[in-house]
Amino acid sequence: MSTKELAKSYLFKAKKRLKSLYLLFEEEDYSDVIREAQEIVELCLKGMLRKAGIEPPKIHEVSGLLLEYRDKYPQEVTRHFEELARISKTLRKERELAFYGEIDFIPTEEYTKEDAEKTIRDVEFVIKVAEKVIGDVEDR
Repeated sequence: MSTKELAKSYLFKAKKRLKSLYLLFEEEDYSDVIREAQEIVELCLKGMLRKAGIEPPKIHEVSGLLLEYRDKYPQEVTRHFEELARISKTLRKERELAFYGEIDFIPTEEYTKEDAEKTIRDVEFVIKVAEKVIGDVEDR
């Protein structure tokens, strides 16, 4: 498998997982929308890095690399990189809280419908930018 095929595979997985966000939203499982959204954004950004020939590290938040290597991408997409970084960093911060919570933070009580709606919009945006870099992928 080539690097470009792996990038397409990441985007394919991200788009499939987006469908699960809609289901979680319908089920009013807003904390899991946040948690799963982080993985989708991670897949998209890592796919974009792979498409440019950059091996992503095995960490959850890689937007710094995207910003560092922005010269490898068309200006059409680099103008969105700061927003991608903001989304990725925000979701990375929420990753564990949304899943495990804390003694004073019950995820199912803390995350709202509005939080989930905004997160889904952010994820849809990230996927659109990733498609511009990686290319659209077909359903398999």
